[in-house]
Amino acid sequence: MWDFQVGKSLSIMLRTWPFIVFRMIVYFGITLAYIMATGTGASVGYGVGHISTDPDGPLSFALWGGVVGFGVVSLAVYWIREYILYIVKAGHIAAMVHLIDGRDVPGGQNQIAYARNVVKERFAEANTLFVLDQLVKGAIRAITSLLGGVAAFLPIPGLGGLVSFINTVIRLSLTYVDEIILGYNIRINSASPFETARQGVVLYAQNGKTMVKNAIWLAVIMWGVSFVIFLAMLAPAGAVLYFMPGQLGGWAFVLAIVFAWAFKAAFIEPFAVASLMQVYFKTIEDQVPDADWDRRLTEASSKFRQLRDKALASLDGSRWSQPTPAA
Repeated sequence: MWDFQVGKSLSIMLRTWPFIVFRMIVYFGITLAYIMATGTGASVGYGVGHISTDPDGPLSFALWGGVVGFGVVSLAVYWIREYILYIVKAGHIAAMVHLIDGRDVPGGQNQIAYARNVVKERFAEANTLFVLDQLVKGAIRAITSLLGGVAAFLPIPGLGGLVSFINTVIRLSLTYVDEIILGYNIRINSASPFETARQGVVLYAQNGKTMVKNAIWLAVIMWGVSFVIFLAMLAPAGAVLYFMPGQLGGWAFVLAIVFAWAFKAAFIEPFAVASLMQVYFKTIEDQVPDADWDRRLTEASSKFRQLRDKALASLDGSRWSQPTPAA
């Protein structure tokens, strides 16, 4: 079925509990901001609506006030995504990489400071890591089509619609590949993150079938657990909205999604990343990047070309690592 050890992933999560708590504070803080902004916007709108001559004015304005409040927080989350990646995700990945390799990490709050220093040694600025992350995400999108999509896994004729759907599932399953490449960067103690990321993407592509298979299994597990959490969160979300003005019952659905997202980001994502890093590190052991895959990715993805150009710019010609031609 899959090639990762569930027990090992859970053990890594347990041993990096300071980051799990940190993620809970960050993501549930964001959820609280959504609740407060939506409620405040609805309250203001409800009050303004009473000035209107329209009998439905209070409810209409309350609804739009909630939309505005929700939108303001969404915009704020968009702008702090670099901070979340740099401080929360990258630090947690650094701690998990060390544990996967059998190295000890400090306990308690010292673990967060230790992992943050590991990240800073490789990425002096959050913007550098964010640019790298976006280029890797863009490059990864080309891998599914280069692998032949699901046809490479299920070469059954006459299943066009099903194949198209499963190809979409495969693309969604690649969500955490950029974090796996970041883990690879940290693992080899890279002094040139763009070049290491280029190599990491090529290594992922040349082992694509193994990696995608495990990513799909994890995606199924994660979506199943997230859906259960979403159903469980409908009741508390509805209870919160019960105390807000106006008929905002429809927002219970939206806030339940936000609650489920917070649980997913705090608990489920670290499990997925720990599992995929296990598979990736084991699979690429003793391998070198293949020149044919490097060429195919260069031709297929503008983001990979940008990643390659940044790698070249960060190295002189004598240190440029040419991939090995395919046997």
